[in-house]
Amino acid sequence: GRSKGDAHVTERVISQMLTEMDGLEDLKGVVVIGATNRPDIIDEALLRPGRFDRILEVPFPDKDAIKEILKIHTKKKPLDSAVNLDRLVELTDGYTGADIAAIVNAAAMSAIKEHVASINERDKKHRGEGENKIAATMAGEEDKEKKDLKISMKHFEAAVGKVKKKISAISDPNL
Repeated sequence: GRSKGDAHVTERVISQMLTEMDGLEDLKGVVVIGATNRPDIIDEALLRPGRFDRILEVPFPDKDAIKEILKIHTKKKPLDSAVNLDRLVELTDGYTGADIAAIVNAAAMSAIKEHVASINERDKKHRGEGENKIAATMAGEEDKEKKDLKISMKHFEAAVGKVKKKISAISDPNL
């Protein structure tokens, strides 16, 4: 819970903001934009007519939008050929664009960690074979390693499990 001091700070900030917005000075060329992911707890004073001209709700993306978001965030990523975007759309239904970006990044990080671990394992095996052979092997395998790094469905599925979807807290359909 919040302490009483926190509540007073919030009240003072809102009061100051309303004073500035309703001020005697005519503010030309000033646009005030507010954004929240908790419209259910917006102070009613902020929603009084004349304060904000428009209230827009940005809904959760539909399946087509999710697919486009996934395409954008996976465009430059080394996806395994078995990655199925339609399956990912199903897995991420109800997630925000930011959640989907976090999932793609988590899957990429997981793939990178796994890839680095496999390189370290291979290097341990090569240590006993002599320095010259290691250098020759490393030079030839660096290019191959870049190709070996792939983000697979298992990485995405694990990432979906880590990133919890936001539950819409909107209770007023007019917001």
